[in-house]
Amino acid sequence: MPILQTQKLVKEYQMGEVAIHALRGVDFVLEKGEFIAIMGPSGSGKSTLLHLLGGLDTPSDGEVTLGGKRLAQMSDDELTAVRRREIGFIFQFFNLLPTLTAAENVALPLLIDSKRIEDYAVKVEEALALVGLADRKDHRPHQLSGGQQQRVAIARALVTDPVIILADEPTGNLDSASGLEVLNILRRACDQKQQTIVMVTHDDNAAKFADRIVRLKDGMIDA
Repeated sequence: MPILQTQKLVKEYQMGEVAIHALRGVDFVLEKGEFIAIMGPSGSGKSTLLHLLGGLDTPSDGEVTLGGKRLAQMSDDELTAVRRREIGFIFQFFNLLPTLTAAENVALPLLIDSKRIEDYAVKVEEALALVGLADRKDHRPHQLSGGQQQRVAIARALVTDPVIILADEPTGNLDSASGLEVLNILRRACDQKQQTIVMVTHDDNAAKFADRIVRLKDGMIDA
């Protein structure tokens, strides 16, 4: 069974009297351990698609199935639990809490899920070690470079062992060297941990780290 599947996914927005067709029947399948890049011009529907895959928005029509579960059939509470436990999110802006250390930021999804952090200390350390920041675990965001902050955000996304990681322009706010580090970490997570990753990017060089590229144009897959 595929890890992720969309079927005839449609998203429309109403802006006054104008209907905006963000997605127009998107179908694709993602297998476990696969790393795909979603590319396309601005307005092609990339971010809309990512939000639907992560249960952050609901489709106008069609379906998203994650790990055999149909998101459209879930209650709000069930969908919240799926986002919390089965999906790791990485954004262009790191969204770290400035008053928390790197380790505490990584542990945040566990805290939100009412887990005892004492029981997960080793897992937090392993996540930080994977992104090369074991020696920075007690540093706060202002003591870290932009690239290091994004690596903390990746560790935070990995700490729950999610079914899938959704990354929205994860290198868009970084210099080229830091961006390369982030892409290597994502590739390593895919190769070593069989982590499934969907990454939206404008960068052709970043897309080369993926196993395949899905191109969107005018809300449809551009064959």
